[in-house]
Amino acid sequence: MDIARIEKRIGVRAPTDRIWDIIADLPGWDRWNPVEKAAEGAIAYGGQITLTESFEELPERRVVAKVGEWQPYAQLVWTESRGVWFRSIRYFEIEELEPGSCIVSNGFIFSGLRGEMFFDKHRKRLRHGVDAIAEAWKAAAEG
Repeated sequence: MDIARIEKRIGVRAPTDRIWDIIADLPGWDRWNPVEKAAEGAIAYGGQITLTESFEELPERRVVAKVGEWQPYAQLVWTESRGVWFRSIRYFEIEELEPGSCIVSNGFIFSGLRGEMFFDKHRKRLRHGVDAIAEAWKAAAEG
């Protein structure tokens, strides 16, 4: 299976609980996340997350995804099937370096033939979006 990945890692001077609280507050994503808005749902294994995704120069779209993995203060991962030939995995991860200092990551993994084609076609927009989300997450956690 073909896989394409885009990720941004960034240092954040904030404790894991502060960083996690921003991610866990799905309705609050409108206040900080420049790409994924109107988020709602249940952060629980098998839970559903619904949000509006708006990447620069791409049409806004509604995402309905299933939580695949989550661990409080560490990660949130969801998957979305976009037909037989396209699957995306979306993730947020928090790695504590020492109390009050973390590395956070957010990214996408696309699989399947159409997933790789989508990634190749929109790589620049995806990169810009993932970078913007990382900077906004950092600003929200440190602010």
